This record gives sequence, structure tokens and C-alpha cells, in this order.
Amino acid sequence: MSIIIFDGVCTLCNASVDFVIRRDKKNQFQFTANQNEAGRRILEEQGIAPGDSETVFLFENGTLYQKSTAALRIARSLGFPWSLFYAGIIIPAPLRDAIYNWIARNRYRWFGKKETCRLPSPEERAKFLA
Repeated sequence: MSIIIFDGVCTLCNASVDFVIRRDKKNQFQFTANQNEAGRRILEEQGIAPGDSETVFLFENGTLYQKSTAALRIARSLGFPWSLFYAGIIIPAPLRDAIYNWIARNRYRWFGKKETCRLPSPEERAKFLA
């Protein structure tokens, strides 16, 4: 099982989680906000400051991926046509991450910020770590 760690108060991040949940036909992802205990614990174990909400993380097979690499690996797992985005992995990470960082810096201004973390529906609850 792969774990997506996201910014729980970011509207864009929450919309991305909804997008993945709807397309995760193989039930391969679990989710936790970096503000939650489970998210903080995973990040700390991987040497990442848990307050870093500028990126999405993917914890998969003991490896922590972040920024554009995490996003592309997630897309690859969603099947066609989303898996086609993984071709972007050939672009050097510093270039991909420069675009990712620009979006991350502006996401609250463009998409908004919630006052509280996303609460999963009863049907989604098993997919979320506390």
C-alpha cells in the first residue's frame, strides 16, 4: 500500500486527493495530511520536517518521493490515460520541480485554504490514516 501525504488545509491538495480516490480502481493508496499524527510520524522517520506543506509526498515501498516525482508516480498508478503523464519523468527533476514549486507557492492564493483538514466520508474512511 502506498501512502500519499498531503497538505490537509490546501484546497488544491484536497481536490487532488479527491481526484486520486475516484481513479484508484486498484485501491492502492492510503492518505494522510501532513498535519495529522500519521503524516508527521512518516515524515519525521524519513528526516523531513513535518511542517513542510509545500509539497505532496508519496511513501512507497519504504521510499519517500516528493514534489513532481511523487505526482508523476501517483499518476502512473492511476492507469490510462493518467499514466501517460509519467513520461514527464524524463524531464530533469530540477526543471519539473521548479514548475511544481511555483504552483506550490501560489496555491493558497489561486485555490484557497481551508481552516481545517479534510474529513473523509464514511465510505472513504478506510483509506485515511489518522
